[in-house]
Amino acid sequence: MKHRIKDPGVGDSSSPIAKRIIDTDGAFNVEHVNRKTSFSEAYNFLLRISWMQFYSLSFLAYLVLNTLFAFGYLICGIEQLADPSGDYSNGFFQAFFFSSQTFTTLGYGAMAPHGIASALLSSVEAFVGLLFFAFVTGLLYGRFSKPKPSMRFSKHLILRDYNDGKALMFRIVANKKSVMIKPKVTMTLSLSLPDDLSKYVNNFYTLKLERDAITILPVTWTIVHEIEKDGPFFQFKDQELIKQHGEILIMVSYYDESFNSEIHQMYSYLLKDIQLNYKFVKAYDYNDKGIMAMDYDLFDVIEPYES
Repeated sequence: MKHRIKDPGVGDSSSPIAKRIIDTDGAFNVEHVNRKTSFSEAYNFLLRISWMQFYSLSFLAYLVLNTLFAFGYLICGIEQLADPSGDYSNGFFQAFFFSSQTFTTLGYGAMAPHGIASALLSSVEAFVGLLFFAFVTGLLYGRFSKPKPSMRFSKHLILRDYNDGKALMFRIVANKKSVMIKPKVTMTLSLSLPDDLSKYVNNFYTLKLERDAITILPVTWTIVHEIEKDGPFFQFKDQELIKQHGEILIMVSYYDESFNSEIHQMYSYLLKDIQLNYKFVKAYDYNDKGIMAMDYDLFDVIEPYES
């Protein structure tokens, strides 16, 4: 069959209960088992997690380190920092507050080490504090400067009459104000079918697009694949097609002027989620001032299509 290709890298083995290859967030749906990890992966992990998780982990690390140093000062003797009150909890909080001042190199001057042991420990803590904040600062810069795709895919993949046949359609839009430069799209069909041994295998096909690249994308772009007679979809009727165990893998590449680099974003649609005989509602138009206005609330809206 035309446009059939070899495994693009996701594996040709399949199962009747196999889930989607690419999740809706663009990540590959792969579970890594018995994979060895190393401390060097912590940097990439801290770049990938959400901002809330990042700040929570940073604050937790700050509390844990200061708590450990506070216990260290208690072991050295609280009398080396302040007048002992005889209350262990009060002594711990005094040691903790002194630790936080040393760790951040703030130093109010109310407490200072009066012994060799506490002086050595505070020197070590000041060094650790400098390294900690240098590491967090580097992560903050890395998180802000790391190119991040900011593209929105339509919730629906539709199949309707188009020209003299039928076509699959979805659309994309930039989620931020910056213009996407030279976006290009590739679509690959992964169709799971039984072989001669009754085992399920993935069959891959490149889907030819009406336009696979444009110059700029300030509003929406509807990507269209016309059903071809020698293509993988032509053998199925509409209702048969949505019952097939298949997935359309999509990769969009574009130049982002904000990050000054090329960015790639993955997405996928399942064949069972195809909406039959619908069309997208126009999501942009000119306002009273003559300026093109993009309405993101209309981006996912579809309506019945009459041939």
